[in-house]
Amino acid sequence: MAESYKEFNRRAAFYVDKIIRGAKPADLPVQQPTRFFLTINRKTADTLGLTMPLELLVQTDEVIE
Repeated sequence: MAESYKEFNRRAAFYVDKIIRGAKPADLPVQQPTRFFLTINRKTADTLGLTMPLELLVQTDEVIE
């Protein structure tokens, strides 16, 4: 998960640099995500009475107990 934060900070720095140099925020390109992260909070799911299928839990990037 740490890599995703590094990538996020790198992309944010790109926009900050452009704006500081005088670019209008509306003129900056919109970047679409290249990776999505799935996090499941099991305690909240249990509180809501939700059952998480094993197939879904296997595909998650992070499970919060």
